[in-house]
Amino acid sequence: MRGWHSLKVRFAIYGLIGLWFIVFAYTVDAAPPAQSPQEGQQIFQEKCVGCHTIGKGKLVGPDLQGVTQKQTKAWLTQWISAPDKMLAAKDPIAMQLFSEYNNIAMPNMGLTDAQVASLIAYLETQTGASTPAAPTAQPQPQTQPAPAALVGDPAVGKALFTGAQRLQNGGPPCMGCHSVGGIGALGGGALGPDLTGAYAKYNGDAGLTAFLNSVPTVTMNAVWTRQPLTAQEQADLVAFLKQAAVTARPIDAVGQLAALAVVGMIVLLVIAQLYWRKRLVAVRRPMVLRSRTQ
Repeated sequence: MRGWHSLKVRFAIYGLIGLWFIVFAYTVDAAPPAQSPQEGQQIFQEKCVGCHTIGKGKLVGPDLQGVTQKQTKAWLTQWISAPDKMLAAKDPIAMQLFSEYNNIAMPNMGLTDAQVASLIAYLETQTGASTPAAPTAQPQPQTQPAPAALVGDPAVGKALFTGAQRLQNGGPPCMGCHSVGGIGALGGGALGPDLTGAYAKYNGDAGLTAFLNSVPTVTMNAVWTRQPLTAQEQADLVAFLKQAAVTARPIDAVGQLAALAVVGMIVLLVIAQLYWRKRLVAVRRPMVLRSRTQ
């Protein structure tokens, strides 16, 4: 009996230890991800400034000052983590934003749960609700005038777009993936969207410049982070895309393409005719020789 009692005590102890491990594991798994507003600020500067400002107005996307007061943390977490899934699920708020901002879908940045939590923690510090204390009278330091905005050259922008002029940091020409009006009938690549209306779509100079400065999409970011555009190259490309927005594709573009297609068909028919004639000669010659020998 004593041995049986000791065995039951051991089983009870083992059971309590196992239960403690299960509770501990569940607690760790259910714990919210670590939040760091400082890390969130860095993420915002790297991933978000191409489309958003905080307190400086709309850009490609909405101004994010006070966004944590407008939307719940749960919604923001889902939206920042997987905007593509929320758009696919027809989330009402997501669809409203998509429609309001020129049907530009927010890209999925592939952020971890901890990064999303840190970004939201940073946005919570940017509510704009606090009123700063009145500053004491102090002599104002002399400030340097703001540098003049760079003036872009659309001709240079076109050369950069098509690859006729190399980008300073060695990036690939835009034409490799994108097409745009004003570069001929054949246009450019089809891997990315047509950029003919990009100037208006990205809200003009400020929005398009901000987008080119940070290229927030995952695919472009992988290339342009290592080979960024210079400020002058951005200005030149913006000037070209602005011009392309009001430059219709050549009216005879379709005619040129049709003419090329006709020429291609004629060449193919000539090649086929020559090949077929040679094939007939190759068949007839043995038949003629055989008939002569008989």
